Amino acid sequence: MDHVAIDLGGRESQICVRRPDGTVVEERRLRTHEVPRYLGERPGSRVIVETCSEAFWVADAARAAGHEVRVVPATLAPTLGVGARRMKTDRRDAQVLSEVSCRIDLPSVHIPSAEARAAKTLCGMRDGLVRSRTLLLNTVRGWLRTQGRRLASGSVHTFGARVRAAVGEPLPSYVARQLQLLEHLHAAIADADREVTAWATGDPVARRLLTVPGVGPVTAVRFVAALDDHTRFDGAHAVEAYVGLVPGQDSSGARTRHLGITKAGSRSLRWCLVQAAHCAKRTLKPGPLRDWVDAVQHRRGRQVAVVALARKLTGILYAIWRDGTRFDPHRTNAAPLAG
Repeated sequence: MDHVAIDLGGRESQICVRRPDGTVVEERRLRTHEVPRYLGERPGSRVIVETCSEAFWVADAARAAGHEVRVVPATLAPTLGVGARRMKTDRRDAQVLSEVSCRIDLPSVHIPSAEARAAKTLCGMRDGLVRSRTLLLNTVRGWLRTQGRRLASGSVHTFGARVRAAVGEPLPSYVARQLQLLEHLHAAIADADREVTAWATGDPVARRLLTVPGVGPVTAVRFVAALDDHTRFDGAHAVEAYVGLVPGQDSSGARTRHLGITKAGSRSLRWCLVQAAHCAKRTLKPGPLRDWVDAVQHRRGRQVAVVALARKLTGILYAIWRDGTRFDPHRTNAAPLAG
């Protein structure tokens, strides 16, 4: 089986093909959009790429053509020799990856399903709209401060009306333009919210996750998209580590030092889980989970209790998915479905 290493680029990619004994039999450069066609014309091989924007698209094409695929984490590449001695070119990178693949079975990141990638993209696009709205809001707020104006409290949807009421008409053209864009973004975000909600309520796993306090459609969809296949995790603790909600450690010899959470994995999912914990902490009814959160807060403070609850919710969400259960407020784990 040949080893086909591809250093992917936005426009062009470098390919290095080796025999199992390490002999280079082909090196070429071609446009990235031609890579699937190239792979389709090759006999079954092992295809090695680094994680990047194009990696999973190429991995799908390689699998469809009957190849084995290894998507190597970009953080691992330097330890394999990529960029060694400050010599990094596309050709050298492809050569190194193909050479290492001939010697060892390279580890691969999980290649998410098309459905998981679509769900992640849906949430990411919505987040982009929300960030754009926040940026516009802040520019108008900054202008209001230069005018000595202060708005009454209200939701983002009434922001334009509150600005007009505070300043009066006519507004400067550059402010009116921002408010007009905000109206369009409100509508676009509402459409995105409806789409995310429809996805969550239509997916049987996400629908069960919505029974957990504090968990809304965005958190449920992001959780399902990030894990994709729950069977690849050994247990709840592995999932908690995967999303970066476990304490780090810096120990050596007789010295033991515990750090804050590792913050590994998806930043967006971790943020959603922490926000879900804030919401759940306010709405939890009396029961074992409520008592546990209160005890942690009494010992360690509110912020630590929120992060600890986010970690607990992560384990509960995983257990619900694994066991086909719904949340039971009188237990800290999931209750079996009736029937």
